[in-house]
Formats: sequence, C-alpha cells, structure tokens
Amino acid sequence: MAVGEQEKRERAVTDAAVASFDETKDERLREIVQSLTRHLHAFARDVRLTQEEWEAGIGFLTRVGHITDDKRQEFILLSDVLGLSMLTVGINAPAEPRATESTVFGPFFVEGAPEVALGGDISRGAKGMPCWVTGTIRDTAGNPVADARIEVWEADEDGFYDVQYDGDRSAGRGRLRSDGDGGYRFWSVRPAAYPIPTDGPVSELMAATDRSVMRPAHVHFKVDAPGHRTLITHIFAAGDPYLDSDAVFGVKESLIVEFAEHRPGTAPDGRVLDTAWSSVEFDIVLEPLS
Repeated sequence: MAVGEQEKRERAVTDAAVASFDETKDERLREIVQSLTRHLHAFARDVRLTQEEWEAGIGFLTRVGHITDDKRQEFILLSDVLGLSMLTVGINAPAEPRATESTVFGPFFVEGAPEVALGGDISRGAKGMPCWVTGTIRDTAGNPVADARIEVWEADEDGFYDVQYDGDRSAGRGRLRSDGDGGYRFWSVRPAAYPIPTDGPVSELMAATDRSVMRPAHVHFKVDAPGHRTLITHIFAAGDPYLDSDAVFGVKESLIVEFAEHRPGTAPDGRVLDTAWSSVEFDIVLEPLS
C-alpha cells in the first residue's frame, strides 16, 4: 500500500474518533476528550504501535486498576513516575510567588485521619527517631491563618506508610488545626528515604526502563483554610542522597529543610526523651482565593 494511502486511512480513523465527540454539550469536556484522542492517535502513529504492544499496554493498565484500592492508588503512582502529576501541579501552581510551592499528592493519602491536638503525637507507634515539627501558617500578606486544617502523613524509618501494613492502624498520620496565631506543632518521626511500592505494575515499569524507584525523605502536608487555595506539598530533608533523582520529580528547592538532631533531654514542649530526637520548622504561606 502506498505511504500516502496508508496515512490517509490512519488519519480517517482519527478524524472519525475526534468527530464522534462533536455533540458533547460540556465544552470543556469536549475539548479534553478530543485533544486526548488526537494525542493518543498521534502517539500510536509516532511509535508505529503493534497489536502485541497495544495488548501489553491494556494488560498493564488492567493490572494497575486491579491493585488500586481505598488504601493505595496505583494510577496516581503511575501518573507520578511519568511526570504527569508534577506537570499538572506546575500548570496549576499559585501565581503568587510568596506562596508555599506545591508538589505531588502521592498514592497514600487517606481520608479520615485521626484528629490530633496541637503538640500531640501523630506517630502512634510508627518506627523512627522522634521528631518535633513546628511552624506558622500565614497568608501572602503576612497575616496568621487561624484554624487552618492541616493533614500530615509520612512513612516510618523502614519506608512504609501505615496502609502498607496489615490491619487498620493509623500511624504517621494525623489531622490538626492551627492556633489563633496560625501556629502548629506536633510530634512524629524523622522521615526516611524509601522506594515506591515494588510489588506492583508501576515498579515493573521502572525496572524495565532502568529507573530508580527511590524517593528522598519527606513529610506530606495538605492544608485547607476558608478563602485560601488548598495547598498540597512536602518538606524534604536536606542532605538526602535522592534529592536530585526523586522517582516522581517532586523535589523543589524551596521545600528542602534542615532537620536538626538533638541529644537525649528536654524537648521544647517539656517532654523528656531518653533517646536522640530531631526537630524541624516549616512555615507555610497560603495563597488567598481570587
């Protein structure tokens, strides 16, 4: 078959698929599905996708769906390692440069984290060096944001989130509110670097493409306050060897912080520790909704 005729037939399929969405009443939905269709077809033509490769792709996505549940989001992890999550974060980043930068959500957020009083301990048995976390939440004008809802979650020193263990325990996870001056404080454990889950199809993709599966040590934050843009971010431990090779491209310079280490003794809240402990301060700036 002549090249021109082959291309004509392929383009006809794309044109028909795109036109099939012409009557979509929601203009934004129509724009998205038609653009998606064009780009998917262009990808298939670009790599000259074989039937066997198409079937392997469908099988891969099927396995991604099968391993996804209410405690693990393999599709988000796939989006993360492809850089799509961070690209979306970048597209929707606050226009205000004074606001704290956002980063990826990650696959291990869980609704309904336990409420913790200011100064409380979210570790709840998670293994690791005790860590005292403090900071202030303000708006871009410098005003304190009181009663902001702060959700925090992190892995233990072995690199596992609570939901990766058997049972229903909640550890290294909590929800608290800022005080009248915008301040927040809690105990947890010092974060550790860890690999993304290695028991699923995304890790198989990483192995097949010779990519690192490691994430640098970090703590997740999700901060909500009326009249402000919701912030989803991390803090990353300065000096971590994986800061320049994060498997999900989530590191931003402004989010790298120093975790100080202390000898056994009395902590700022009066707690007496007989082991070494760490501390970190992270001030958060929320962007007001326009």
